[in-house]
Amino acid sequence: MRFLMPAFSLLAVLLLGSYSGTVAAEAKPNIVLIVADDLGYGDPGCYGGANNTPHIDRLAEDGLRFTDFHSAGAMCSPTRASILTGRYPQRFGQIFDAALSGTTQRNLGLPLKAITIAEVLKEAGYTTSCFGKWHLGYQMALLPTNQGFDVFRGLVSGDGDFHTQIDRSGNEDWWHNDRIQMDEGYTTDLLTRYSVDFIAAHHDEPFFLYLPHLAIHFPWQGPEDPPHRTAGRSWHKDKWGVIPDRGNVRLHVEAMIESLDDSVGTIIKALDQWKLTNDTLVIFTSDNGGYLTYGKDFRNISSNGHWRGQKAELYEGGHRVPFIVSWPGRIPPGVSDQITHSNDLLPTILSLTEADPVPTDGIDLASLWIEGEALPRRDLFWRSRSQLAVRSGPWKLVGLRKEGAKPEFYNLDDDPGEQRNVATQHPTIVKKLRNAWSRWDANVNLSSMEYSR
Repeated sequence: MRFLMPAFSLLAVLLLGSYSGTVAAEAKPNIVLIVADDLGYGDPGCYGGANNTPHIDRLAEDGLRFTDFHSAGAMCSPTRASILTGRYPQRFGQIFDAALSGTTQRNLGLPLKAITIAEVLKEAGYTTSCFGKWHLGYQMALLPTNQGFDVFRGLVSGDGDFHTQIDRSGNEDWWHNDRIQMDEGYTTDLLTRYSVDFIAAHHDEPFFLYLPHLAIHFPWQGPEDPPHRTAGRSWHKDKWGVIPDRGNVRLHVEAMIESLDDSVGTIIKALDQWKLTNDTLVIFTSDNGGYLTYGKDFRNISSNGHWRGQKAELYEGGHRVPFIVSWPGRIPPGVSDQITHSNDLLPTILSLTEADPVPTDGIDLASLWIEGEALPRRDLFWRSRSQLAVRSGPWKLVGLRKEGAKPEFYNLDDDPGEQRNVATQHPTIVKKLRNAWSRWDANVNLSSMEYSR
């Protein structure tokens, strides 16, 4: 394990070790889980990006920043299902190979039989909230308030106009619990305001704040960009916003990233105001990698650093994402290169809150976060429509699911950019990982049959 930590943080670890048992007996921590949408690995400044993200950077400076964290999917819905359940999203059906469609899959979503982190924390005495993009079911029965959340405000679809809150099918898509309740304002600002109000209202009791932002998903609209969508017509062929120079979308995205960063800063300020900083675990991540290009002419959008690929692809750029955790006094500042996954959030949070454990495909990261202990070796799997991927230590197998497709095989230690396919040099390992993926695939398919009954 390579766990990089400044000297002053090493002292913090020694001090923490002397009273970790005492801290464990203290009050349950509040949980703030912030999930950006389509934010690439290379977008925040603390990950080498050129964007102005002082609040995210400060969170990373004061917390633990991960360089090898992975989303369960390379698109929106799969990762959201993983974060909330700790399970591979494919356990809930092949609909979670990709984003949940607002046209052909409006009657589908995360099964109510799935156990969510909100349900478990609610049983443990937490007040729970979801402010933002749900994208795990469009029908009233599948909304957050039926999945363990006490309050929900935001959108249920994959995207909406940041000014008018109209989805790409032309529907009003701004909910308060189980009904449409439109509100005026820029989406990122509205979600931040709801979150701050929630913190103020529940500052004297344990709370779980799930803040799945829409930013930086299209339509690519900064706060000063004009509204685009109106109700009553389809926007599927014009879903990106007003982009005068399609070859340089970055100008709009930069404004969205800065607005997202301001939101993080406002949330941290609210915790400080209510003297909750040392009692709150803050997690910041993204649901998948960013778009570098889109279609024939949209260019210069997001940044995935030096990783190959983008959103919807199973190269590293599609699922290696920013991940930062901060809990002053409990989690020493530093940088970790341990291989971690969105499935790990539920078991870790339940462990830290002493909530009842539930079945999960993830592992408890608490000892890594707090004491810097190395994680056990494991394989990670992805499935995205026609694509498959397996990660085992430094080895990465990427390929198509169809019979006879030639695999791509990379050693990420030697070739982090996935440029040199060494499949022919390691046929035994390739076969082993392909067989492991097939066993995993059969297992999650069996689970999906159980959830469909």
